[in-house]
Amino acid sequence: MQIGQDTAAIVTGGASGLGAATARMMAAEGVKVTLFDRDAEKGEATAKEIGGLFVSVDVTDQSSVEAGFRVGREAHGQERILVNCAGIAPVAKTTSRGEPHPMDMFQKVIDVNLVGSFRCIAMASTGMAGLEPVTEDGGRGVIVSTASVAAFDGQIGQVAYAASKAGVAGMTLPIARDLSKSGIRVMTIAPGTFETPMLMGLPQEVRDSLGAQVPFPSRLGKATEYAKMVRAIIENDMLNGETIRLDGAIRMAPR
Repeated sequence: MQIGQDTAAIVTGGASGLGAATARMMAAEGVKVTLFDRDAEKGEATAKEIGGLFVSVDVTDQSSVEAGFRVGREAHGQERILVNCAGIAPVAKTTSRGEPHPMDMFQKVIDVNLVGSFRCIAMASTGMAGLEPVTEDGGRGVIVSTASVAAFDGQIGQVAYAASKAGVAGMTLPIARDLSKSGIRVMTIAPGTFETPMLMGLPQEVRDSLGAQVPFPSRLGKATEYAKMVRAIIENDMLNGETIRLDGAIRMAPR
């Protein structure tokens, strides 16, 4: 599917980081982009920068998500592209200092990263299925979610995060199969260590150390490189039902 001016897209977690870079990439090609995020200040600023629309959305709340899709569609029409970037990554061990992992924290991570992603996929795909095809193969839309290399080699303290991202990777193929007759492709990207707001808040020496662990190129990934992968997925109709590691060949150590 080609990215163009007649296309509408929704990006969750679009106020900053990977989501914002993806939104900028699509807006530069004329795509009408709606950003979902809880950070209204950054979301409004990013939307103004790219000529898009910001909607305050909590992906853990069904009514909030439904309202977000409604506002986005009223402004831009039915989206053909959904990119799920909303996510959180708190750290806690299974048990530590005589206390079990906080269950409310574990549930929150699952609700945001996994259930939130699926909630948006279900909403987007239901709308996409009613569109006219735009490719010779009958393609109607593309959905890209964000997992993490932690889905495959999660580190100490990442149990909740790793479980949520493994779930995102695990649901990719069955969703792609579910949506195949509707001409909707479903892919997931599993980034390694990237220049996200979370990592950029760490001291420079820590960031340098993380980058040095990447075999090649030995640095942190750039948000624009994630956006380039999203574009490649959108434009290559044979990419479907798969999770792509975008990680410079890193395999995370236990800690």
